[in-house]
Amino acid sequence: MNVPIGLYLHIPFCRSKCPYCDFYSMRGNAAQTDAYVAALCRKISESAEALQCKANTLYIGGGTPSALGAKRLKTLVDQAKADFLTDGAEITVECNPYGLSPDFFAVLAEAGVNRVSIGLQSAVDSERRALGRLSDADGVRAAVLSAQRAGIANISLDVMLGIPRQTAQTLAETLDFCLSLGVPHVSAYILKIEAGTPFEKRRDTLSIPDDDQTADLYLQLCETLEQNGILQYEISNFARPGYESRHNLKYWHCEEYLGLGPSAHSFLNGRRFYYPRDLRGFLAGKPPVPDGTGGDFTEYAMLALRLSEGLSEKNVQTRFGHGIPQAMRSRAAPLAAHGLLVSDESGIRLTRTGFLVSNAVLAELLDF
Repeated sequence: MNVPIGLYLHIPFCRSKCPYCDFYSMRGNAAQTDAYVAALCRKISESAEALQCKANTLYIGGGTPSALGAKRLKTLVDQAKADFLTDGAEITVECNPYGLSPDFFAVLAEAGVNRVSIGLQSAVDSERRALGRLSDADGVRAAVLSAQRAGIANISLDVMLGIPRQTAQTLAETLDFCLSLGVPHVSAYILKIEAGTPFEKRRDTLSIPDDDQTADLYLQLCETLEQNGILQYEISNFARPGYESRHNLKYWHCEEYLGLGPSAHSFLNGRRFYYPRDLRGFLAGKPPVPDGTGGDFTEYAMLALRLSEGLSEKNVQTRFGHGIPQAMRSRAAPLAAHGLLVSDESGIRLTRTGFLVSNAVLAELLDF
């Protein structure tokens, strides 16, 4: 592989479990986290030797990577830099602001971390408490300022929409909070009630906005950020020009990446595989599970249409040796008439209204 891939490391530890979360995570003690970091370092070295390729992005996600502490994270970054990463690689660490050491971001910056994603969800403390967040908005502000002082300018804040008791006014407070800190990237996710979570058991008592209200909140967020120079580049992601997540763009461009850790997925050499949600199995060296092939036109189009740039006629021609199929163009015409997408000589791209019902639009376009 001559083209650099992306490298993802999953950290399955959290200090507490948020009631809406179904990601693979658990509480971990020092012995468990030390053993896990050592296992990940071995996997990084083994994978680099086996694949004989480089990565130009590293994303450490979870779970709560910051729960490892700065020194363990530095160990992982150092290993990746030694074995895998190109010079100038984008190195992202997800962080929650609760319980960080005073030198947390300084240690990360010294290790080479140049991007952090911080869990805000809401700047309204009553909404944060309803989501099970351990810190208040002041704690998030302190974390952002600490990262900035350490020299990490590329900071993303996570915001959630459609959460309990959220209104247009409370969302405006959250967006004002983001803008006041000068962060160049915001990720915005609509709450989904996942099976088996505490929120599912309590869904009838949560007082969450209905679908129409949530759609209005989404449009409010898009317009507010755009008016302030933070532009939408993907259904749920917004950035000042030049601050888009290079790692996540690999997913949406259907490029190759390696995921290490329980629940981590990979796409290499046209094949997909993943590690089961099994920490003990990963520590014992169990191999990943095959998950079929990937990268065909349907998958490529589905991912590209998540982006504001959409499905490019030129890129499809380059990758597949043909343009966008006429059958797809025909299915796009009535959707365009309803304002859900634009179909022209450059390609097909969803409108903001289309993003709100993207699953239905994609199903119609791609004839699922």
